Order: sequence, then structure tokens, then C-alpha cells
Amino acid sequence: MWASVDLCVIPVSEGISLNMYIATCLKIIKRSGLEYELGPNGTAIEGEWHQVSQCVEECHRAVHALGAVRIFSILKINTRSDKKQSFREKVPSVTQISS
Repeated sequence: MWASVDLCVIPVSEGISLNMYIATCLKIIKRSGLEYELGPNGTAIEGEWHQVSQCVEECHRAVHALGAVRIFSILKINTRSDKKQSFREKVPSVTQISS
């Protein structure tokens, strides 16, 4: 099943700056080979569901390994059964209608 997700990983009580944790997750996402787009408040990731969910789990494991005892994540999931629609196709289709 094809999945497109928005992932925001937040280590609880780890201070103000989260750059180290985000960079660690970004390395994992890049290594996964999945399509992704880093945003200011989360990362869009897409691919086969099992690969995307494995990537999210690996991010959690890595952030815990960095010392974060507790992680709160926001994960928005979009799946379709009729076609593989990239997250990069969604924004232009909306902006085209609104212009």
C-alpha cells in the first residue's frame, strides 16, 4: 500500500534546540531511499507503507539512542488504493485551482 506521511518527532524535555535529533532522523530518511521533503515543522515522506513505517520506527530508535527518554510524535498518514499520488503532485493541483 502506498503511503504519504507528515512526520514530526519531538523528544520531550530535551531542551529548546532539536537540530541534532532532526538531523539524525534526516540521515535515516535519506538512507531509506524514500521520497521526502524536509519542512519547517515536519518532514513529508512517501513510499510503500511497510518501508515508511519502518523508517518512522528507526527514527524513534535513533532519537532514543541519543538519550531522549520520551518522544512525542505527530504522524499524519495518507493512503490511497486507487493510485500512487506523490505529495509533490498535491500542492500544484490545489494552487492551480485557486489561481
